[in-house]
Amino acid sequence: MYDEVLKHFSNPDLKVYTSEKNKSEDDLKPLEEEEKAWLTRECFLRYLRATKWVLKDCIDRITMTLAWRREFGISHLGEEHGDKITADLVAVENESGKQVILGYENDARPILYLKPGRQNTKTSHRQVQHLVFMLERVIDFMPAGQDSLALLIDFKDYPDVPKVPGNSKIPPIGVGKEVLHILQTHYPERLGKALLTNIPWLAWTFLKLIHPFIDPLTREKLVFDEPFVKYVPKNELDSLYGGDLKFKYNHDVYWPALVETAREKRDHYFKRFQSFGGIVGLSEVDLRGTHEKLLYPVKSESSTV
Repeated sequence: MYDEVLKHFSNPDLKVYTSEKNKSEDDLKPLEEEEKAWLTRECFLRYLRATKWVLKDCIDRITMTLAWRREFGISHLGEEHGDKITADLVAVENESGKQVILGYENDARPILYLKPGRQNTKTSHRQVQHLVFMLERVIDFMPAGQDSLALLIDFKDYPDVPKVPGNSKIPPIGVGKEVLHILQTHYPERLGKALLTNIPWLAWTFLKLIHPFIDPLTREKLVFDEPFVKYVPKNELDSLYGGDLKFKYNHDVYWPALVETAREKRDHYFKRFQSFGGIVGLSEVDLRGTHEKLLYPVKSESSTV
């Protein structure tokens, strides 16, 4: 089954829509080099697992994600290759430090802290763009052999962040559903663990409202009000949550450092993709690693199915 997915997306004549919903024959375009770099061995396996190994569903889902990535503006693996979602576009959203990539949990998953209590902007589509930008960046920080991430979500109120009139740290249900659709449809098998703490009654109400839209596999990865030190080494955890990292967010320092480090990691990934042949189906272990020889040549994976 893996072989069929690999064969489909390796077809040099393959064309994909440029929009997830508005499909027109005029909008069919061939795969670009950066999209081929995204179509890895692990990518195919993630989508196969997410679609319960149903071939057509897997191919359709990947195709839909490719179209969505084009439309959303992240299909080029970074703004240096032409992505529309840039660091400058979403920078204002992170001025309060409401999202931070910091450290690794027990299974070497990079951690993305989400702090709704540091909300600094009015509800808008840019907030969704910001979240997707940060998801793409935390993926950049995955080490070779790890393809999932951890979310640490803290609903604590932060009085040092001025409240936005008419806004709430709990997103509207429509935004919540859009974010869930993006995460579950276009980032399958990416969530390894989500730790939630300081949950107010309003957040519990929100979680109950969106609960029917959360797939069972995602629900199993949610952990409520347990100590973060149970899942994250102290030397990798913010001291606010019992760790040893004395971290204080400074946007002028953190943001450019994050953007540049992530760009370097993407550059490393893409150069290795090109050096290993620039073909669909290469392994993220090889693309993120530092070894010289290819460990996972593009070939049949029948033995893993």
